[in-house]
Formats: sequence, structure tokens, C-alpha cells
Amino acid sequence: MADSVSIPAFPVSMHWTNPPEFYEVDGYDTLVLRAAGGTDLFTDPDGSARFDNAPALVGGLNGDFSVSALVDTDLAATFDAGVLLLYSAPDTWAKFCLEASPQGRPTIVSVVNRGVSDDCNSFAVDPAGGVRLRISRLGSAYAFHVRLGDGPWDLVRYFALSDEAEVGFLAQSPTGTGSTVRFAEISYSAERPADVRDGS
Repeated sequence: MADSVSIPAFPVSMHWTNPPEFYEVDGYDTLVLRAAGGTDLFTDPDGSARFDNAPALVGGLNGDFSVSALVDTDLAATFDAGVLLLYSAPDTWAKFCLEASPQGRPTIVSVVNRGVSDDCNSFAVDPAGGVRLRISRLGSAYAFHVRLGDGPWDLVRYFALSDEAEVGFLAQSPTGTGSTVRFAEISYSAERPADVRDGS
């Protein structure tokens, strides 16, 4: 498997934090990524478990940016997820997920890890109309937004992490036998949102 991967819609060459079971760059702006079963990126706040084996493809971007993708996955098992990722180090990262909840609902989830993980389930969604996730860097801060169908960009999280964080794509299947995620319509902009809370 190649050490570096280029996606035409993404402005820099990318590299793996962990290799996937399978991947494909499809055309200009689509990445298909398959995670094997038992894969995750999570450190339980109670110290009972740490996982760092989920496949992820990341690249370093300078200055402000917004990176978004239309995320599609079957969510066959609990905690299967398609993820936009910020990654600085094994103990410093943030995930923005379309994830299968324990109740079997597609759910918007965010996790920020600074030594240990927090874990925030925001709301359940109907993926039929399309779920777009976006990561933006605004100076020393980051924002996670979700867009459902043709609706506005809704702010899910606004936080600080690390100026050195790379951005990219991750698939996980911690309780299942594997998960395939399609990140379509990948988009990059060198501009930050005008306002993190106004839907733009």
C-alpha cells in the first residue's frame, strides 16, 4: 500500500496514521475507506481502555481552512462511523463522526482527546437526504459543522486543539466486523466561515 495518497480535491499529499483494509480514490473528490473489525480511536475517560488502530488518511494544511465531505456509510454495528479527523499526536486529536448509536440511530458525534477522550452525542439524523461534515480552522481555534440536505451549516463544536493538527478522513468499526465509508464531494477552501454560528 502506498505511503502517500493524493486526492485531487485536497491540496496536499496525505499519509496514513494506520493503514486501511481497503481504500480507493474515485475521481476528483471521492475517497472510499474500509476499516477492519475491532478498529477505533478512543481513550476512555475512566482509563479502562485505549484504542489507536482505526485507519486514517491525513495531511497538513497551513493557515485557515474549511474541509468538508458528504459522508455515506452503512453503520451496520454499534459505533461504526465515518469521521472527519484532526490529528496532532496519538494523545491529541479530535473526531467529527456520523456514527451508529447503541440505539441503532445514525448520530452526529464529536470527540476531543487531550490525553483522554470526551464523548458528545449531539443528535440523531436521517442520512437519506445527505449528511455533510465540515472541519474549519479559524486562527488558533477549530469548528465542527454539519449540514443536512440543503439546510444550513449547524455548529456542533467550537474548540482549541493544536496548531500542528493535520486534517483528514477516518473509518472505524470497534464492535463490528468492518465498515466501509464513502467520503464524496470532498471540498477544500483556504477561507474560514464568516461566522461560526450563522449557518454559513
